[in-house]
Amino acid sequence: MTYDETTQYLFRQTANYEQQGQSGYKAGLDNSLALDEHYGHPHTQFKSIHIAGTNGKGSCSHMLAALLQRAGYRVGLYTSPHLLDFSERIRVNGVPIAHEYVVEFVEKDKELFESLGASFFEIATAMAFKYFADSDIDIAVVEVGLGGRLDSTNIITPLVSVITNISFDHTELLGTSLEQIAMEKGGIIKRGVPVIIGEATDETRQVFSALASEADAPIIYAEDHAEILSYEKRPQGGFRYTTRHLGVLECELSGEYQPKNLSTILPVLNELVGMGYLCHCETPKNQMLANQETNDALTHVHKLTGLTGRWQTVRTRPAVVCDTGHNVGGWNYLSRQLADVVCDNLRIVFGILEEKDVYGIMSLLPKNATYYFCKPDNTRALPETSVEVFGQQLGLQGSSYPTVKEAYSAALQDSSETDFIFVGGSGYVVADFLKNCI
Repeated sequence: MTYDETTQYLFRQTANYEQQGQSGYKAGLDNSLALDEHYGHPHTQFKSIHIAGTNGKGSCSHMLAALLQRAGYRVGLYTSPHLLDFSERIRVNGVPIAHEYVVEFVEKDKELFESLGASFFEIATAMAFKYFADSDIDIAVVEVGLGGRLDSTNIITPLVSVITNISFDHTELLGTSLEQIAMEKGGIIKRGVPVIIGEATDETRQVFSALASEADAPIIYAEDHAEILSYEKRPQGGFRYTTRHLGVLECELSGEYQPKNLSTILPVLNELVGMGYLCHCETPKNQMLANQETNDALTHVHKLTGLTGRWQTVRTRPAVVCDTGHNVGGWNYLSRQLADVVCDNLRIVFGILEEKDVYGIMSLLPKNATYYFCKPDNTRALPETSVEVFGQQLGLQGSSYPTVKEAYSAALQDSSETDFIFVGGSGYVVADFLKNCI
């Protein structure tokens, strides 16, 4: 098979939640454990950090990877979903997995995958761990795919577990209360392994504390040990942070949610130092990150790791920004960010998946914008005409278009140089936009 044929096989002929929704989701670790045994338990050949949560997993994973790379480690990074190419999911020091490796991996064991009935994500996770072992990495930053307790990645025993936050998303699979969702995501807590909680409510704190106590796992609530004292926006984008122990830090990642993400990962660095990682030593890979090195990592996250789609500016005059925020928790931040935009006309290219909290998300959208409702290329996407109807019921003015490309083209055609175009509502909208419009 060619690389394109291989990825199409993975996307179309294996159970795939991203394409099929609930019918494509396979809960449980049996297949992951069977594949892990088949490949000789590759996840035991490197250290890891495990990251779960409703929002912020991707940004936290990429920032941690950048910091570890800057310290001299050889770092694997496993994230999902991808925006443009499957290989984005599996990286070593920011470089995507080779297409040839993907083809060979699938061709060699295609019969095994089919005999197990392995899902897309189970195969991708096994591939990531095998690739990391073959690449002789030092440490992997592993992002949970969906949930945590039954996620394919949950066969690892990491140095540190991280749960960014909990809000309502994937309720058809994870539960309809914050406590139920926290129980699923808290399933990554391992015996004796420290766990960092980025944000917690009264409901989720009780769940996390109980799970950590049962597993005898030290638990740190980032909000209780605030390292960031204050922050301000940088003229060139991102933020400048004043911290309690690390001096002034700068980070290129924009978006109102990024201070929360940095607050989450700074305690992770502290835990790693306590374990002897990132500490003063004569070997380059174990030197403590100095302020200059930390800033270098945080101000070059995109370059070091390949991160895209987080309040990403792709054009000026008119300004065009895209963001993958796709649930109520994410839009609580995005709506505030859009409210602060100074422009002549705000234009929003918007699409959404049908299983999302459509009313909850769209009720957060600004009323002072012109909308270009669209349908991304995904079978789970809500038809653009339906999105327009929801928008009309909520007082949002605009028109509908059958594709992201047509919606963006119309927005661009209508814009002057002093307008602002935002593209989002779903990661699949952003993927179509970056693939077909840039």
